[in-house]
Amino acid sequence: MSQRSGQEDPERYLFVDRAVVYNPAAQADWTAKRLVWIPSERHGFEAASVREERGDEVVVELAENGKKAVVNKDDIQKMNPPKFSKVEDMAELTCLNEASVLHNLKDRYYSGLIYTYSGLFCVVINPYKNLPIYSDNIIEMYRGKKRHEMPPHIYAISESAYRCMLQDREDQSILCTGESGAGKTENTKKVIQYLAHVASSHKGRKDHNIPPESPKPVKLQSGALFYGELERQLLQANPILESFGNAKTVKNDNSSRFGKFIRINFDVTGYIVGANIETYLLEKSRAIRQAKDERTFHVFYQLLAGAGEHLKSDLLLEGFNNYRFLSNGNIPIPGQQDKDNFQETMEAMHIMSFAHEEILAMLKVVSSVLQFGNIIFKKERNTDQASMPDNTAAQKLCHLLGMNVMEFTRAILSPRIKVGRDYVQKAQTKEQADFAVEALAKATYERLFRWLVHRINKALDRTKRQGASFIGILDIAGFEIFQLNSFEQLCINYTNEKLQQLFNHTMFILEQEEYQREGIEWSFIDFGLDLQPCIDLIERPANPPGVLALLDEECWFPKATDKTFVEKLIQEQGTHTKFQKPRQLKDKADFCIIHYAGKVDYKADEWLMKNMDPLNDNVATLLHQSTDKFVAELWKDEIQTIQRASFYDNVTSLDEPAVDRIVGLDQVAGMNETAFGATYKTKKGMFRTVGQLYKESLTKLMATLRNTNPNFVRCIIPNHEKRAGKLEPHLVLDQLRCNGVLEGIRICRQGFPNRIVFQEFRQRYEILTPNAIPKGFMDGKQACERMIQALELDPNLFRIGQSKIFFRTGVLAHLEEERDLKITDIIIYFQSVCRGYLARKAFAKKQQQLSALKVLQRNCAAYLKLRHWQWWRLFTKVKPLLQVTRQEEEMQAKDEELVKVKERQLKVENELVEMERKHQQLLEEKNILAEQLHAETELFAEAEEMRVRLLSRKQELEEILHDLESRVEEEEERNQGLTNEKKKMQSHIQDLEEQLDEEEAARQKLQLDKVTAESKIKKMEEDILLLEDQNSKFLKEKKLLEDRIAEMSSQLTEEEEKAKNLGKVKNKQEMMMVDLEERLKKEEKTRQELEKAKRKLDAETTDLQDQIAELQAQIEELKIQLTKKEEELQAALARSDEETVQKNNALKQVRELQAHLAELQEDLESEKMCRTKAEKLKRDLSEELEALKTELEDTLDTTAAQQELRSKREQEVAELKKAIDEETKNHEAQIQDMRQRHATALEELSEQLEQAKRFKANLEKNKQSLETDNKEMACEVKTLQQAKTESEYKRKKLEAQLQEFTARATEVERAKGELTERSHKLQTELDNVSALLEESEKKGVKLAKEVDKLNSKLQDLEELRQEETRQKLNLSGQIRQLEVDKNTLLEQQEEDEEARRNLEKQLQTVHAQLFETKKKLEEDVGAMEGLEDVKRKLLKDVELTSQRLEEKTMAMDKMEKTKNRLQQELDDLMVDLDHQRQIVSNLEKKQKKFDQLLAEEKTISARFAEERDRAEAEAREKETKALSMARALEEALEAKEELERFNKQLRAEMEDLMSSKDDVGKNVHELEKSKRTLEQQVEEMRTQLEELEDELQATEDAKLRLEVNMQAMKAQFDRDLQARDEQGEEKKRALVKQVREMEAELEDERKQRTLSVAAKKKLEMDLNELEGQIEAANKGREEAIKQLRKLQAQMKDYQRELEEARASRDEIFTQSKENEKKLKGLEAEILQLQEDHAASERARRHAEQERDELADEISNSASGKSSLLEEKRRLEARISQLEEELEEEQGNMELLNDRFRKTNMQVDSLNAELAGERSTAQKSENARQQMERQNKDLKAKLAELEGTIKSKFKASITALEAKILQLEEQLEQEAKERAAANKIVRRTEKKLKEVMMQVEDERRHADQYKEQMEKANSRMKQLKRQLEEAEEEATRANASRRKLQRELDDATEASEGLTREVNSLKNRLRRGGPVSSFSSSRSGRRNLNLDGASVDMSDDDADSRSGDFNETQTSNAE
Repeated sequence: MSQRSGQEDPERYLFVDRAVVYNPAAQADWTAKRLVWIPSERHGFEAASVREERGDEVVVELAENGKKAVVNKDDIQKMNPPKFSKVEDMAELTCLNEASVLHNLKDRYYSGLIYTYSGLFCVVINPYKNLPIYSDNIIEMYRGKKRHEMPPHIYAISESAYRCMLQDREDQSILCTGESGAGKTENTKKVIQYLAHVASSHKGRKDHNIPPESPKPVKLQSGALFYGELERQLLQANPILESFGNAKTVKNDNSSRFGKFIRINFDVTGYIVGANIETYLLEKSRAIRQAKDERTFHVFYQLLAGAGEHLKSDLLLEGFNNYRFLSNGNIPIPGQQDKDNFQETMEAMHIMSFAHEEILAMLKVVSSVLQFGNIIFKKERNTDQASMPDNTAAQKLCHLLGMNVMEFTRAILSPRIKVGRDYVQKAQTKEQADFAVEALAKATYERLFRWLVHRINKALDRTKRQGASFIGILDIAGFEIFQLNSFEQLCINYTNEKLQQLFNHTMFILEQEEYQREGIEWSFIDFGLDLQPCIDLIERPANPPGVLALLDEECWFPKATDKTFVEKLIQEQGTHTKFQKPRQLKDKADFCIIHYAGKVDYKADEWLMKNMDPLNDNVATLLHQSTDKFVAELWKDEIQTIQRASFYDNVTSLDEPAVDRIVGLDQVAGMNETAFGATYKTKKGMFRTVGQLYKESLTKLMATLRNTNPNFVRCIIPNHEKRAGKLEPHLVLDQLRCNGVLEGIRICRQGFPNRIVFQEFRQRYEILTPNAIPKGFMDGKQACERMIQALELDPNLFRIGQSKIFFRTGVLAHLEEERDLKITDIIIYFQSVCRGYLARKAFAKKQQQLSALKVLQRNCAAYLKLRHWQWWRLFTKVKPLLQVTRQEEEMQAKDEELVKVKERQLKVENELVEMERKHQQLLEEKNILAEQLHAETELFAEAEEMRVRLLSRKQELEEILHDLESRVEEEEERNQGLTNEKKKMQSHIQDLEEQLDEEEAARQKLQLDKVTAESKIKKMEEDILLLEDQNSKFLKEKKLLEDRIAEMSSQLTEEEEKAKNLGKVKNKQEMMMVDLEERLKKEEKTRQELEKAKRKLDAETTDLQDQIAELQAQIEELKIQLTKKEEELQAALARSDEETVQKNNALKQVRELQAHLAELQEDLESEKMCRTKAEKLKRDLSEELEALKTELEDTLDTTAAQQELRSKREQEVAELKKAIDEETKNHEAQIQDMRQRHATALEELSEQLEQAKRFKANLEKNKQSLETDNKEMACEVKTLQQAKTESEYKRKKLEAQLQEFTARATEVERAKGELTERSHKLQTELDNVSALLEESEKKGVKLAKEVDKLNSKLQDLEELRQEETRQKLNLSGQIRQLEVDKNTLLEQQEEDEEARRNLEKQLQTVHAQLFETKKKLEEDVGAMEGLEDVKRKLLKDVELTSQRLEEKTMAMDKMEKTKNRLQQELDDLMVDLDHQRQIVSNLEKKQKKFDQLLAEEKTISARFAEERDRAEAEAREKETKALSMARALEEALEAKEELERFNKQLRAEMEDLMSSKDDVGKNVHELEKSKRTLEQQVEEMRTQLEELEDELQATEDAKLRLEVNMQAMKAQFDRDLQARDEQGEEKKRALVKQVREMEAELEDERKQRTLSVAAKKKLEMDLNELEGQIEAANKGREEAIKQLRKLQAQMKDYQRELEEARASRDEIFTQSKENEKKLKGLEAEILQLQEDHAASERARRHAEQERDELADEISNSASGKSSLLEEKRRLEARISQLEEELEEEQGNMELLNDRFRKTNMQVDSLNAELAGERSTAQKSENARQQMERQNKDLKAKLAELEGTIKSKFKASITALEAKILQLEEQLEQEAKERAAANKIVRRTEKKLKEVMMQVEDERRHADQYKEQMEKANSRMKQLKRQLEEAEEEATRANASRRKLQRELDDATEASEGLTREVNSLKNRLRRGGPVSSFSSSRSGRRNLNLDGASVDMSDDDADSRSGDFNETQTSNAE
């Protein structure tokens, strides 16, 4: 999306071409065809026109290819009118549905418009190319404009947010969400770029009226001036964050692997004053491992590529492939250089004022993260302990991080762990060490990233100017639905749920504000609450706890696992509407949550680890103590006084595994209550989980977002291939669902989404209600009301507001349809009127032409009459002479007129062009004015909206005030309640304090008493010391008093202790009471809440069940339709495949037959030619033969001369033979040459064939390229269509001009007709001009026709091309579907086969188990018999036990325990028995299934065997055919040889005949003549022979060619056969091996099956026997069980009675305990009083004794009276005191006695009650003891019985269990083996399929070869026939040759005779003898000879002979 450097027009990518949108043809097409959307698998939705309605189904015709389809009515979605195409805000669509939204987005995307509004949303589709719409000019275009004034853009969103912030003084937020690669980061960059441009503080007053105050340079902490501009820093923060937080993924080359919220602060004037960045969920695991074709964070690659040598040596850097954490090595990003990016990052850091030391320290940490991965641990040999053999990487790491290597290795390999209070070193395993290192690497990088963000925030923070408001930009991942989702996806989806809730809330608040503003009746709906159940499911803290709460809870338990977490989650949330359990055991997902975007499956692997994020505590301390200040600062927050979390806490002993703990999570001491109340408060010292922290940060984010005005941007990926201009519909629909766009549309549908201003509604739809509105002025609202009354619309479909009329979805489309129909009617009427007018005009013109023709006819008739009149002739001749002088002037005048006419025409044309231009300008001005008007009206409407919005805002604020006041009142009420509770507590505390004070006073009193007593004792001791000498009695009394004092002190201490204990007990009871009351209240509240929730859930469940039922019905219907469609598809595809195959075969056959026909025709013609020649030769030879025969018969008498001649002839014949032999040799050499040539020609042909194949491949490639060209041509055709419309428009203009020209031409013709009389020359010229004009008109008409034809052809071609493309696309889609279906079927087949194999394994294992169980059962039969005996004994024992029940009540408690245990075991046994029965039944079912499967396997194997037999038979047939062909060839060769032999024989016979000729004496002269003639004949024969030989050679050549072809074909065939045979043999061997293996397996399986069948039969027999025994045993057992049940029933009754007795006893006990407590208290008081009383009595008695003794002493010691008087007085005073005390004590005693009496009364009553209760308790105890005895007896007997049974069954059960375990292990092994075998079988099946395919190919080839062989055979037969005919002709030729030879011999003999006669005649003549007689006799003889000679004797011979004769006569005469 970056700025483009090219000169492309940016408006093309922003503005819609309205001329294309408002196309009347498209509108008419839409109305005529009733276009709708139907679902499509390929395109998402397809356009179709409704043809017919059949109940719930509709017949539609697809617009693309014209195919008809039947669709359910519910699946059809309405199509918007063409007026709404490429609409900028999809909320304006009259038909709001998925199809319309997708179509609108697709149309806009293909037009280059990537931004589209959807209500509050701005939807952005990634264009995957640079667009020129982000330049400064575009920013200026959008600056200061409202959203509706400009087309959709991210700048428009930014501008509206900025303006709202300045005008409303309200904080704004822009929320960018979407999948990875959708363009979120790029759009956030563009927002920051726009805001930095618009709100930059360095611009002056001139620039857009921004105030002139520019900020002074800010001083940093160091004191140096900072000159960097804030906006520049804000823009440069992004490259730093991208390098450290972005990475290359499969979807995106620059994917943000963290979420961020950028807060840009503005001052009052709108300048940027600072910024702050918050980050969420950094994907730190990417630092240690990456998926295939992905990279880690950019900074690692940038550092390794861009660091210099010095920096590399400082940071200890290595190559890319040397780091383990760079999983895929160096993967470059196309179009980017890491080196350049490193330099940019460094520059950005310098701009952000990063110090050089900070940058170096950061890069060191980055290098250390890479070094972490290079540390390698190994496992020691004898132990699991990890060791580090090579510590070079550790040394490098410690050097970079400033640690000690030894301490680091010790901390990793043997860390210190806390055991109790001590620390112990524990050795780590290799896995633990690796995990620790990876965790440290991740934590280090995360800390570095956090520090970096903090540092950037520090740099961007400005303290001098306070920020008045801010704009927040949220760039966070969108909703993600993968196949299996983890903890990260849950967090992201939870965030998106919250954001969608915010959107729903804000959207409908705005919507309903407008409804309120317009005064529409509307009940408020908060659609945000729809998402609350799902949010509660994730975040709820308790009652029941949500997913995150349960995850945090599980993290606290040491033994918790992911499985326990899932189980707890299912237990707690299993009934939640938005939660689903996995339906099948095979499901990979652990649970499922139903979000707003769809159902998401979650896999809870490593969730506890991810949530806890554990870390090695020892290494953390080392890092904190690092010598590097930067590293120590990074890890500073970890090592504090707060409770630490590590791997090794909570370890009780060394043997137990260390429990992981969390490091790096903030602890909060005394944390405030969270959003969920005190129940979710983290206590002091607790560590925080990742989920908890994320939840808190999200709540803070949502709080800030709720306080802002949100703007929503949704980014969408068009395709996963990163291709520009391609949009995948299903992918976009899924994202629209996930992004909440469709959710927003769903909400829109609930209201009135379509709205029109009154004026526009009246202007557009007044045509539908022509007479509804009266003439004159009327208010817009009244007019609209009248129009709607006239339209008779349903009141629910519309609402009339103050300035607009609102409609529900689809109403406007209906009105548009009606409007279009009305307009079509009007236009039709208008067209009919126009046509009538034109027709009348044409008729009048025709009438005028008719009258003109009549005038012409009259003139012609007059001319014909006057033509021969002499005066007329004179007149015609004289008239031109009269006008000759003026002709030239007239010509000049005419020329001038012509020039003027042309000038006028040019002027008129120029004026026309100017007028058109002016017209267009006026139209444009009109449009601009209309747009301005529209904009003004919208501005006014917006101002009005702003006013209403402010009012609504005020109302909202008032409502918020009221809400706050109500909340304050509630809080006050809560405070009052709390104060009341506090007062109660205070009063309670005061009471407790008073009690304490009383206790303290009592204690003090006692202490005072103690002190007084001690003083008394001291006094007494003093007295005793004084009176020791006087009286020994005092000593005794002293001892007594001391004893008493000791007792009193002990009693006192006991009493104090009792008082303390009682106080404590009292406090505890009071606390317990308070807690119980609070719990009661809470439980009541929870019960009420639960009842409410239950009611809600019941209602929801009923609704959901109804919905589910409806959905199931729909699904079933859809399935039925799908099956039908699939069947139809399959049938159609099968038909098409068959037809294509048949077509191809037919075409092949036709080609082959045509070639064959051509060859046959050529052969036929050559044969015919040869035949005609041969027939001619035959005739000639036959005639010559007959002549020779006659001569031979004449010349039988030969002479000796003839014998000599014969010998000469024989020599000549021998020479001829030699010549013939040489010629044959030459001929053979020529044949060989011909063969070689033929072979070379064949090779050339094969090369040509290969070239043709290559050419074919090239053609296929060209075809693909042509297909792509075809697609491009489609685009060009669209452009051509547009051009066509323009050309049509131009053509119409030209036609109008033509009409004008024709009118002018007619005028010219009239002028020409008038001027004909003046000048003949002008007439001729004008005639020529008119002729030319007519020709041009005709040409124009022809051209117009041709244009129409071409247009029609173009349209036809376009339609054909479109149909072809559609068919291709449909076929490709079908092929894909078929491939998918095929794959699915194959997978199903494989799964079925696997299931079958598993069943077979299970069957086998079950058979084995059955076999073993059978053995055990046989062993247990004896045990069963023993059990029967035992059972009988037991029956007797039961009878005895029933008698002894009364005696056995003592052992009840023990028997209860044993009974429960035994009952459980019995139940287990019963369950096991039932389980065994089920297993047996399942096994039987499996056996049946297995039998069926075996039968299927047999059929399959039989089928395979049949196919194999067929293949073998075909191979045999091929072999036999090949052999027969070879035999036929051999036979042909033999026949040829025989013919050659026969030829030789004939030659030999001819030679014999030649030799057997008799010599006949003839004249020499005649012989010489005959010799000449014969030589001539021989030459002719030779020529004929040569021709015949040439023909023979031709035939032999053809034969040889055929043979060579045959041999080549045979060789090729043999090679192919051999290759195929070899392949076939190899495959056969492989198949044979596989078949053998399969047969072996089958045999094994058969054997096993037979064995299993036999075992099964045996087992069945044994089972039947055992069943009989078991039934007998079961009967006995059932009887025993019945008795047991009776006993158990009795026991239960007794237990009930016991329980009742126990309950009553417990109640009595509680009462008695209470009473006892009271009694004890009273007794303690009584005892205290008694002791006080006894002490006082003792004191009184002591005093009396002292008094008596003193009186005695006084009486006795009169002498010591004086001395003792004082003491007497003192003692009397003391006595008086004591008496007073006594009186007081007596009063107290009386009071105590009264109390004692009362307590005694109470005690007596209580004792009576106690006695009664004790008696009842005793009775119940006795009954219980009896019952217990009985129970114990029964239990003992039961224990004995069960012990005997159990001892027998236990052994069998344990053995069975062991065997079951073994069998399960075997099963698993067999399952693995079977899986491997399945794989092998699949491979073999694939190979088999391939082999079958090859076999089929071979069959096809064989068929072709058969056809070729048949053709070759037919050709061979023809050649044989030709050969036979040629041989026959050759024999005939030989015969004729022999005849000729004979004739030759005869002729030679005759010539010899003639020569002799001639010689004799000459001699006679010389002698002068008589000649006449001789001559006459000779002549007569000659005549005879001539008569007997050949008729065909040449005339030349006769002439020569006659000439010779004349010569002889003349010589004789001389």
